[in-house]
Amino acid sequence: MSLLSLESARPRSRPADRPAARPGRLRVPWRAASPLALLVLWQLASSTGVLAERLLPAPAAIASTAAELFESGVLTDAIGVSLQRAVIGFAVGAAAGIGLAVLAALSRFGEHAVDPPMQMLRALPLFGLIPLFILWFGIGETPKIALVAFGVAFPLYLNTFAGIRGVDRKLAEVGQVLRLGRAGLIRHIVLPGALPQVLVGLRQSLGVAWLALIVAEQINASQGLGFMINDAREFLRTDVVVLGLLVYAALGLITDGIVRLVERRALTWRGGLLGA
Repeated sequence: MSLLSLESARPRSRPADRPAARPGRLRVPWRAASPLALLVLWQLASSTGVLAERLLPAPAAIASTAAELFESGVLTDAIGVSLQRAVIGFAVGAAAGIGLAVLAALSRFGEHAVDPPMQMLRALPLFGLIPLFILWFGIGETPKIALVAFGVAFPLYLNTFAGIRGVDRKLAEVGQVLRLGRAGLIRHIVLPGALPQVLVGLRQSLGVAWLALIVAEQINASQGLGFMINDAREFLRTDVVVLGLLVYAALGLITDGIVRLVERRALTWRGGLLGA
């Protein structure tokens, strides 16, 4: 046998079998590069007069305002109130969305009973419900939390429903062979199989939660980031308005990053296109 044939007969490792590069070491600096570049361009445009101060203050001016509001306690109090609203609304909406999705996805009766009303409610404009919520719940905390919960429920419902229905039927048959009961089948087969799709819905619902909260806090609020922004608008404090919006964005990025971390840890068994 020739050397060439020996070489061709030797088993070779496929690229998919090679260990993937560790995510997180080189990715974090690259992910931060574009925001930092935009920040530098923003500061340069403000310093050179290309961007008017009355339209969009420079990052240095916003940082100074942030330090001032942080020292006075205004910023920390506003963030605390907004976080409380977001957490409560998200918890209520997530429980409703996931619970209804499990009920609808695991039986035909549940699907016929739950899915049509959910699809009808999903078609309603979220922010068009604000006047109705005010009539129902008044102008306190309840309509703000209800708006967040309503927005959160549907992305989680749709993704959880699709994830459960997408579980391989053969896995369910394996569970039956192992004599798993219905509860064991849901716990060990259905929910782990639907987890990737549920996490996608979780990321989407978090984005909707912050968007709904921004709008909800513009209406009859006496505390929170939305109240701080409205109060600054009355006094033409553009720097405070931009600061409040940046805090909303930062909170959204932080929560999304937490879910991405959970996703990376919980789905280590799943190989992706880039090995992440």
